Amino acid sequence: MKAIRCKAYGPPSSLVLEEIDNLKPKAKEVLVEVKACGLNFPDTLIIQGLYQFKPELPFTPGSDVAGIVKEIGDQVSHLKVGQEVFGFVAHGGLAEEVLVPASACFPKPPKMDFPIAASFLMAYGTSYHALKDRGHLVKGETLLVLGASGGVGLAAVELGKLIGAKVIAAASTDEKLALCKAYGADEIINYTRQDLKTTIKEMTEGKGVDVVYDPVGGIYSEAALRGIAWNGRFLVVGFATGDIPKIPLNIPLLKGGSVVGVFWGAFAMKNPKANMQNTRTLMQWHSEGKLKPHIHAVYDLAETSKALEEMTNRKVKGKLIIQV
Repeated sequence: MKAIRCKAYGPPSSLVLEEIDNLKPKAKEVLVEVKACGLNFPDTLIIQGLYQFKPELPFTPGSDVAGIVKEIGDQVSHLKVGQEVFGFVAHGGLAEEVLVPASACFPKPPKMDFPIAASFLMAYGTSYHALKDRGHLVKGETLLVLGASGGVGLAAVELGKLIGAKVIAAASTDEKLALCKAYGADEIINYTRQDLKTTIKEMTEGKGVDVVYDPVGGIYSEAALRGIAWNGRFLVVGFATGDIPKIPLNIPLLKGGSVVGVFWGAFAMKNPKANMQNTRTLMQWHSEGKLKPHIHAVYDLAETSKALEEMTNRKVKGKLIIQV
């Protein structure tokens, strides 16, 4: 089968498309013929050796997949050959076939096409786990989303509104912020032109925000943390800027606040039942038309390097999809 391979850590241009051996499912695994694979910002870090875990070289990147069940391993009872599914893997999705843990593989709703299914699980799974399980966001609170036009950020904007929060979206361009407005943001901040901490205070009449959703890191994290309300929660989701900030710990002390880590992939693997329930809720909301993933562009498998380059250069709004 054909697969995108990372043979040495480096930029997207170092990836190659080549033939590798076909796969065989073990117990509790599902072999899926990939129809679409969603790209996520961690993909740009994994291939450079900059992510939390480093797969053994060579490896195939890609986590969000949708396709058709080709074969099932022992102890898999909820799926059958020929069924359309979507799922999540640590890596391996940018290929014609992928092995998916049965606990992370779900039937695809008939009305959801493959590109949408491949854009769904990581973005919405991460953001719902963050806001519900880690941030305990409730109706009437105020949520600040940094990097709000990206895949997980835009999902957080949508979910925050569904939960009933006031949502402030922060991003780097007016064009990106216009998309956030279209997805329900109540207020917007262009943090390349506006002082983040000052603007947060102005928008909340000095109270601050109850929850900060931060997939960006870098210079914006501390400013956002200084803008939280008493008993606020700061959600550490990722570091899209490439810089891991060093936070003065007196800030959460003075705010009575919490700095909370969000690692949805580990949560999904360690607590599959809770993740399954979250996924069912998200799928219900999608079927009701309450969640609508925004697909920025669709590329062919051979164009994966080009797509990842676009993501690295922060030109993407919403999701990028690789069509297999």
